[in-house]
Amino acid sequence: MRGPDRAGGGRRRTTASVPDLVSRAREGDARAVARLISLVEDDSPLLREVMTALAPHTGHAQIVGITGSPGVGKSTSTNALVTQLRRAGKRVGVLAVDPSSPFSGGALLGDRVRMQDHATDRDVYIRSMASRGHLGGLAWSTPQALRVLDAAGCDVVLIETVGVGQSEVEIAGLADTTLVLMAPGMGDGIQAAKAGILEIGDLYVVNKSDRDGADQVRRDLRSMLALGDRPEGWWRPPIVKTVAARDEGLDEVVEEVERHRAWLTETGELAVRRARRARDEIEAIAMTTLRARWGDLHGHASLDGLAAAVAGGTTDPYSAADELVDAISA
Repeated sequence: MRGPDRAGGGRRRTTASVPDLVSRAREGDARAVARLISLVEDDSPLLREVMTALAPHTGHAQIVGITGSPGVGKSTSTNALVTQLRRAGKRVGVLAVDPSSPFSGGALLGDRVRMQDHATDRDVYIRSMASRGHLGGLAWSTPQALRVLDAAGCDVVLIETVGVGQSEVEIAGLADTTLVLMAPGMGDGIQAAKAGILEIGDLYVVNKSDRDGADQVRRDLRSMLALGDRPEGWWRPPIVKTVAARDEGLDEVVEEVERHRAWLTETGELAVRRARRARDEIEAIAMTTLRARWGDLHGHASLDGLAAAVAGGTTDPYSAADELVDAISA
């Protein structure tokens, strides 16, 4: 189910109806999946119809987030994970969120060179998405694109982030299981703690473990994780060493992901995480709608009048804000 990366230019647009696109996507038609994700990325007027049509077919895919600092081998590890999952007979979707080109706004690394091993596999769908300046390591449209791949019958969806930093830990709220990749020479455990990644990982992977310092990275991670206050019986993230370029250790990663999925299901945490994810998605859509209405009011005489009143001391900013919110909500 290999899908075309977002290329822009002269790509032909289909005029198929939303029900037809959804039906074809559920049959594994890569072009239909690509078109649906394009509608999501373009914030199409058809987006609400698309989400309504997809809703009954979602909630089945296992969502695995992959994050880590640039250079730790996220794309190589993702490619190797796809190989392992296909060996297990899984249908796999990959959403690879890339930095945006400052010129086109498209995905800067959209060719996904490191994932070409699966280019002809009909049961693998790979899509690059531009972050378009959105912080958190994801694109704004990632949750909706995830719904498309879920409804299209993917057993597992891998989400690869731009690269984690102190503001890029959003993946933890979107995935069922979050993999944090580290590598020798990419910083010590203190730097990892400062970046916030020791709070989001369900599984830690020390990639490029054939290099000097891999064991030290593992020890640092284990020491830092031991400082965390985890309730009795709560999940304790394992640390796995891999060499993704040689496909070493990825079978253990898949085993740990499955073990975490079983723990999530047994404890009810899976339902909790997915409800939280839905809540965040609803809130984001609602805030976007409010910002659009705010755009209509910005510069409006009522705002200018309220600003003058606050500046003149005849009202306070909280009262003025309440009045403005009432105007937006009307």
